[in-house]
Amino acid sequence: MKILITGGAGFIGYFLTKHLLECGDPNWSITLVDNFERGKKDEAFAAILKDKRVSLLNVDLTDLASFSKLGSGYDHVYHLAAMNGTKIFYERPQDVLRVNTLSLIYMLDWFRQNNPKGKFCFTSSNEAYAGALNAFNILPIPTPEKVPLVIDDPYNPRWSYASTKLVGELFVIHYAKAYDFRALIVRPHNFYGPRAGYGGHVIPDFCERIASKIDPFPIYGADDTRTFCYIEDAVRAMRLLMESQKTDGQPIDTVHIGDFEELNMRELAEKLFEVTGWHPKSLDIKNGPKGSVKRRLADVSKLQKLTGWKPEVSLEDGLKRTFDWYMAHPDVKK
Repeated sequence: MKILITGGAGFIGYFLTKHLLECGDPNWSITLVDNFERGKKDEAFAAILKDKRVSLLNVDLTDLASFSKLGSGYDHVYHLAAMNGTKIFYERPQDVLRVNTLSLIYMLDWFRQNNPKGKFCFTSSNEAYAGALNAFNILPIPTPEKVPLVIDDPYNPRWSYASTKLVGELFVIHYAKAYDFRALIVRPHNFYGPRAGYGGHVIPDFCERIASKIDPFPIYGADDTRTFCYIEDAVRAMRLLMESQKTDGQPIDTVHIGDFEELNMRELAEKLFEVTGWHPKSLDIKNGPKGSVKRRLADVSKLQKLTGWKPEVSLEDGLKRTFDWYMAHPDVKK
């Protein structure tokens, strides 16, 4: 098995690589691609690179000339690379739009020409349809894959990322059909865990505030609900979907990956207080950012039907592992 993972040094890329190495054949080869704008060359990543099955390419996927370095003949390609993070959506929407869309177009053209027997996985996002609830107030909960993909306000920079995932799904669907290659779209729903970055993600932000014992404890959008899927469960689902022959046909499959427990941000904070053994004296409830989605709960029945997957890490266990990691790896930029 010859595998390529773009964004290989990032949060999902690192754990996906680790998972593939743990469950894969000794003869597998895994090529990681990253430009290290967000991915990290930390100790954990360095340990993965010591495995003889892994190689690293430091390239910019918005540079067409870089694709000559990728080679060919891959069995599975996971395209994870993207500019992500809520803070970045608001501060650099023009870069999010350019990088995410251009890199995908170049990836698809490279893939169809150089990997005729391969299978392509595109990581979309629940952000692709998140605007439907605000726009129409009719988004079904739990949310299945076949719902309207909606950008509810193109002037709000938050939707820069969502728009690249929406149009990205269209590119993958119609490229796969036109050029007759196998492909898969997965929509992650709030993956979390160690090494997920700093700033712009609710669980790392909560961990940092707890470590600093900030009191009153600020919670933005306290009534907004989410489900959180631990990263090890998430990447296992991705591998199972890519390996399944059930996802080889046309039209290509779009599959939600998420967990079952819906809770609001206040409840999430309370779970972290219990896990860490620290409780603030009071909460500082604030409005969520403009455009923040009020409710998210994925229907993962399609994932389960295709693969038999079910989560193995409880929310409490996952939060404890995540908090412990962030305590051992504080943000050195602060």
